[in-house]
Amino acid sequence: MLKLFTTDFWDVIARLILRNKIVILVSIVIVTFLFSTKWENMRFSNTEANLLPDDHEVNVTYNNFLKIFGEEGNLIILGVKDSTLFTVEKINAWNKLADSFKSYNEVETVVSIKDLQKLIKDSENQKFNLQPFIKDSIASLNQIETLQEELFKKYPFYDNFLFNSKTKTVRTAIYLKKDIVNTSARKNFVLNELVTKIEAFETTNNLDVRVSGMPYVRSLNAQNIVDEIGKFVGAALLVTSLIFFLFFRSFRATFISLIVVSIGVMWTLGIIGALNYEITVLTALIPPLIIVIGIPNCIFLINKYQHEVKLHGNKVKSLQRVITKIGNATLMTNVTTASGFATFILTESKLLKEFGIVASLSILAIFILCLLIIPIIYTFLPYPKERHLEHLNKRWIGGFVNWMERMVKQRRITIYFTAVVLLIVSMIGIYQIRISGSLIEDMPQNSEFVNDIRFFEKEFNGIMPLEFVIDTKRKKGVMKLSTLKRMNELEDLIIEIPELSKPISVVSLVKYSKQAYYNGNPKFYQLPTSQENSFILSYAKNSTSNVNLLQNFVDSTGQYARITTFMKDIGTDKMERIEEDIQTKVNKVFPKERYNVTMTGKALVFQKGTKYLVKNLAISLSLAIVLIALFMAYMFRSGRMIIVSLIPNLLPLLVTAGLMGYLGVPIKPSTILVFSIAFGISVDDTIHFLAKYRQELQANHWKIKVSVYGALRETGVSMFYTSIVLFFGFSVFTISNFGGTVALGALVSTTLLFAMLSNLLLLPSLLLSLERNIANKEVLREPSINIIPKEDEEE
Repeated sequence: MLKLFTTDFWDVIARLILRNKIVILVSIVIVTFLFSTKWENMRFSNTEANLLPDDHEVNVTYNNFLKIFGEEGNLIILGVKDSTLFTVEKINAWNKLADSFKSYNEVETVVSIKDLQKLIKDSENQKFNLQPFIKDSIASLNQIETLQEELFKKYPFYDNFLFNSKTKTVRTAIYLKKDIVNTSARKNFVLNELVTKIEAFETTNNLDVRVSGMPYVRSLNAQNIVDEIGKFVGAALLVTSLIFFLFFRSFRATFISLIVVSIGVMWTLGIIGALNYEITVLTALIPPLIIVIGIPNCIFLINKYQHEVKLHGNKVKSLQRVITKIGNATLMTNVTTASGFATFILTESKLLKEFGIVASLSILAIFILCLLIIPIIYTFLPYPKERHLEHLNKRWIGGFVNWMERMVKQRRITIYFTAVVLLIVSMIGIYQIRISGSLIEDMPQNSEFVNDIRFFEKEFNGIMPLEFVIDTKRKKGVMKLSTLKRMNELEDLIIEIPELSKPISVVSLVKYSKQAYYNGNPKFYQLPTSQENSFILSYAKNSTSNVNLLQNFVDSTGQYARITTFMKDIGTDKMERIEEDIQTKVNKVFPKERYNVTMTGKALVFQKGTKYLVKNLAISLSLAIVLIALFMAYMFRSGRMIIVSLIPNLLPLLVTAGLMGYLGVPIKPSTILVFSIAFGISVDDTIHFLAKYRQELQANHWKIKVSVYGALRETGVSMFYTSIVLFFGFSVFTISNFGGTVALGALVSTTLLFAMLSNLLLLPSLLLSLERNIANKEVLREPSINIIPKEDEEE
């Protein structure tokens, strides 16, 4: 038997707590202060959440691409679709806006209509020269008409990059310096400079400017996460304290519980700072999560204290019993909840590991705070007033308990039938679940920047970069005409895929060079023949302008080339189909012995990361189930108890999964968390019920029916209270602007509600039906861990 879980041990703990009140309170203040000094280490993530481990093949390929071509996610795009733009005043204002960004240290280069250059053939010097479309500024409507004629009809090289020739949508491209893309400087520039300038421009010129690009989207999305932390914490405190007050009708008890969970939030933030973790979309959920999990701890402890005071009126004895009787049970339930989160540590995703570590440590911390602060504060307070104890005799609660008892006694077949029907219907729904790798699906759907993403998807087929790297396995292999033709075939396939934008690469530049060689005639915008190639390349080699342009598409050795396209925000299933089609084309066009072609980019990394995360979270859920099952078996010294304890907790998970299928809620990083979180919390009710059931068996000389109904009456009220708090506590997340967080809150709340009914109806029914196999005196007489001390039998 473990000494840690004996009654004597908890008696010692109770004496230590109640005899060293001042020392403990001062220690909590000191620890809280020390944690507060670590808050300055907290920082909001400036990089995208990489769901893949560093050594994953997809990450390795992407990092290799970055080494060759540098950061690819440094593009911010401004767009306008308005016929009034093509007036002298507004087109000049648009160009002036673009020029104004060139002076910022964070900006590497800006490309607007004014910056576009024509390749002009210089026959005398046998080279190409660059000539701007707009030399100074636009002075007349004739100039605008000429500009439109040239842009939209004569120069396909720029089409779908800085303008859409069909819809007349115009863009400006702002390239940030690559070394600041993943730093706070990017966010400061976007939020403080870019947004301010654009808003002023819109007001002055009466134009609706659309803004997008990964640096912009990441900055605004990160700011939304920051804004929501305070909103969640405030809402969680308000909702849980309101429910707490409605149950206890005591401002004093409510205030004490708020103090405890507030300190718990401070400790959580301190843990994040002490570990030097970034605040991500997942770790931002932990502070309100601690409030929601901490309040039920307060309910158990304060409810027990008031029950004891009403029973015998001895305050010191009441507080001692709170610690000895509820301490062990609360420890066990918090350990199982923490275990559910701790399984994330075993995944290879850095994002999940950090979430698991902080969440599990914070849950154990809030348990310690509850156990120390609540009894100590009550030693300084007067006895509860009679009105504070009225909730212990609520008739409607008694009616709820009586209803449960009647159902278990008289409608057991109905309970089983309902469970089986729910199981069958849920299994059908599970087969309809899809996996989503959508980037914007979890973003605030009504936000301006999400609407802008959809705008650019419609006008230019997306903003998420997708890159193809062609390794020719020899220096200067890219400029071979055979290589260019193979790349052109691949680009033709990309153009046919509606989810991808028109690609841009060295192929486009060579085609543009041929057009320039034939004096700008657009019908010659094509790859040169083998005879033309030598002439055109000789012109290109003599042109410094072309060399500068080549640097964006070909590495310095001429061995590697890139094809850049942009992808719409599509799901994992569509992405896999596109990847398969492209790979088939690559295998056909590029011989493996001569070329190595890889697909990469932030779009692909995110898609692959989603799929990897779903797989890892399925593993972590399985580990949580196994871990808690073993814990239950050891705690009750009965392998049969595993079946009895798991069925009522797995059924709600299956029901929730079925609902996701029917409602079209996809499996994605945010929703897959539901199952591990809900399972870790819902099993707490099972532990409380089974522990009380075993105790009732011993007190009632192994009379099974009496013991089941006794456990139901005793634990039903507490389980109802805590489940209501958890239900409304997790419902707080539905006020989020992020779709994933809304789904997480709604699904966890639903699962926990099902779990409460399952533990109060299905669990006792199973115990009664399997009574001869489960209620074994030798197994249950001396458990490995005594959750509820034997003194309860005497009351």
